[in-house]
Amino acid sequence: MAKVLEINPYNPQPRLIQQVAATLKRGGVICYPTDTMYGVGCDIFNQKAVKRVHQLKNRPKQKPFSFMCSSLKNISQYGHVGNTAYRLMRKNLPGPYTFVLAGTKLVPRIMLTRQKTVGIRVPDHPICLAMIEALGNPILTTSASRGDSDEPVIDAYDVLELFGKQVDLVIDGGPVYPDPSTVVSLVTDQVEILREGKGDVSVFLQHP
Repeated sequence: MAKVLEINPYNPQPRLIQQVAATLKRGGVICYPTDTMYGVGCDIFNQKAVKRVHQLKNRPKQKPFSFMCSSLKNISQYGHVGNTAYRLMRKNLPGPYTFVLAGTKLVPRIMLTRQKTVGIRVPDHPICLAMIEALGNPILTTSASRGDSDEPVIDAYDVLELFGKQVDLVIDGGPVYPDPSTVVSLVTDQVEILREGKGDVSVFLQHP
């Protein structure tokens, strides 16, 4: 059964965050709270771990997952950020948005779509940001559910029931009532809303 680590969602304990980073560095798969729902993830540079998440979610390899960065500066290492994208992201990050961008050469192939795009988040959640900083790499992110049609879970014990033996660590950061992120394509200067979710979309429709 996965280990459960209780971490303060407002002020994560550095010692516990280091334990999470150590699990990720060893190729572990973890479950953790975000600002939109509980997620499943791993280090994007550990191919074996990424494949495990694909199996966990019954998801074909041709359908890559999004990943989380710690800041806009961090995003610009992995996605091509144009002027419009920069302006919009600067105003709305961290937040409940997934931005689709053209991927840079740093992104592992398994994380790129056929169009060489990536989905990137900077979640408004102290645990996520602390984990990414401690690991030093982006972390894969997908909902803690078996398939895209399943109801996501609400707390760490739901996660444990669902994935208990198939993940290495579950972070208990209290309940999160699921509301998926809004997905915004910023591949070109033509802003496109691909999915409406948590997060105001009007800020993207009003831009000049």
